[in-house]
Amino acid sequence: MSSLHQYLRPTLRFRASRPCTAAASASYLRFYSIAQGLASKEDDTNVTTETSPSLNDRRTEALQRSGQDLYPRFVPDATARTWRTSSFSNRFASLVNGETPDVPQAALNGRVRSVRMSSSSLAFIDIVHDGCSVQGVCDLARISQNSISSTEFRDLFRRMRKGDIYYMKGQPHRTKRGQLSLLVTELPRLLSPCLHEMPTALRDPETRIRNRHVDFQVNDRAAQILRLRSQIITRIREYLQAKGYLEVQTPIMANLAGGAVARPFQTHAVEFSDRHIELRTAPEIWLKRLVLGGFERIFEIGPCFRNEGIDKIHNPEFTTCEFYTAYANLEYLTEVTERLISELITYTNQLSLLQLPSLSTCEISIDKPFPRIDFIEDLQGLMNAELPDLKSPDAEAGVTQMFHDNGIPLPESATLPRLLDRLASKYLEPLCQKPTWITHHPECLAPLAKSFIDRGTKQRVSARAELFIGGKEVVNTYEEENSPFEQRRKFEEQIKYRNDDNRANIDEDYLEALEWGLPPTGGWGCGIDRLVMLLSGTDRINDVLPFGNLRNVVSLGKGGRDLVVSQ
Repeated sequence: MSSLHQYLRPTLRFRASRPCTAAASASYLRFYSIAQGLASKEDDTNVTTETSPSLNDRRTEALQRSGQDLYPRFVPDATARTWRTSSFSNRFASLVNGETPDVPQAALNGRVRSVRMSSSSLAFIDIVHDGCSVQGVCDLARISQNSISSTEFRDLFRRMRKGDIYYMKGQPHRTKRGQLSLLVTELPRLLSPCLHEMPTALRDPETRIRNRHVDFQVNDRAAQILRLRSQIITRIREYLQAKGYLEVQTPIMANLAGGAVARPFQTHAVEFSDRHIELRTAPEIWLKRLVLGGFERIFEIGPCFRNEGIDKIHNPEFTTCEFYTAYANLEYLTEVTERLISELITYTNQLSLLQLPSLSTCEISIDKPFPRIDFIEDLQGLMNAELPDLKSPDAEAGVTQMFHDNGIPLPESATLPRLLDRLASKYLEPLCQKPTWITHHPECLAPLAKSFIDRGTKQRVSARAELFIGGKEVVNTYEEENSPFEQRRKFEEQIKYRNDDNRANIDEDYLEALEWGLPPTGGWGCGIDRLVMLLSGTDRINDVLPFGNLRNVVSLGKGGRDLVVSQ
């Protein structure tokens, strides 16, 4: 049988009895898509010049000559307790310098971060698992395999490479210099080799996103942002459950996307080949149906899809948290939000100090109550002009004239909602650097919210509030429209603004459901991706998504980007 490296070589040198098949060629190309791309970038220096295939060949041959099983089945050692490195570190954190406790032997598994030979009979290995590193002290005099020579011992550690996955067994110990370690009593066992040269850094953003499995290994900050994301979602879930909210999952595909004014994705199902199915743009309509059914405190954390553009803060696939509360008004919703956001900021700062040191703390004021900006009143003050009656037939023309008078470029598809939204982004949102509410939006900007006549401006506004931090929206909340007659009127109003981006329609099923009596309900929505961006201190949505935005994910099928290996 041919040796393993013959099937891995870039020239595909197979024996005559084993012809090169298309499947084998495709497998090879996928395997070497990254390795063959070693090249320098403008912003990287001191790059390796030796090609990865030759390095891999020599590595594979050396491992095979050693007689090791390169990919053994994992069988835990019954004589030792297997620990995660984080649990091991916590359990033995109290050891004093030089102490070796009288406890059963411990076993650790992880990826090699560094190997250091002190002599031909003493080596040190740092392995990392779940973001936590532990040192293994390998002293030949302590190794149970007494038949091994110093030469064999040295060769073992010379074959070991950064990125290899190893098993270690030994006694917990804190060195005289204070480093928590494992005094290894058996030779470390290879569980899976890394056949590529592990870079010490990846700098190019696109390279990092396209090779995320490598990026997480070499960039602690990238991995810790993902861990922070998980902690934030868990904290939100615990906060809501402690208040009696029931977590639910609602459909992602339906005949109508519903719940947001946005362009949906469309697909087909085998069972309904004669019609389109749309991916949800928001779970709102489904969740309010559950409130109608008697579930008076519910929430959902899950994906939504909007067939729109990609930029630094937007991705067509995103994660939201929405909760709905019967018998709640806007004041309740803002109060709950302020407590939750304050708790999340405090919690993430604690994490960054204790568990996620690559992340900086959030310098965000959490003084409550958060200040408020009235949409129409403050906008008119900043523009030194009054908005026209927004319910009048010529409202759109009047607002358009305000754009011309102030030299503001018109947005694409300049409908009345888009014009008002553009004015808010220019005048109001930049004022919201610290946590600030923008309240009482014009009715046309919130067709699913209850509305009323504002006493000051005499305009019809929604019972809605948006929380902005750092000039970006974090939370959107409002009192839900529960009148089927008013909701129909608002649906019909939205149809006037229908275009490619606004697929407004009259949801007859939802209107019929409202006829059964929706209690006064408060609804709340938060984009998880943007919240994690805020709390992690990053300004790119790519950094808080495991594999980047939709453009990155689609490009993954075209082969890996070149890896820059910095020495």
